[in-house]
Amino acid sequence: MGFKALGLETFPAASAAEATQVLRRITRDSDEYAILYIEETLAAEMSAEIDKFKDSPTPAIILIPGREGSIGLGQSALKAAVERAVGTNILGD
Repeated sequence: MGFKALGLETFPAASAAEATQVLRRITRDSDEYAILYIEETLAAEMSAEIDKFKDSPTPAIILIPGREGSIGLGQSALKAAVERAVGTNILGD
């Protein structure tokens, strides 16, 4: 709910299936959202849906740690995106 306190619109989802439906709904009807933040644990279960957006400029999907902490998925996704953009791994291991 910290994002809501910052004035961002939030779409709580209790499961990956629910998060997938929300993602489809908010990306189907408009391009109103340029950046979407999704918890890593949900993203791990909905990777096929998220992969549909990896080559499009919007929305940028940013994976963030959940309450339990990071599982490393967000950092891996960032590393892969930088490598695709630059052509080499500049972030190191």
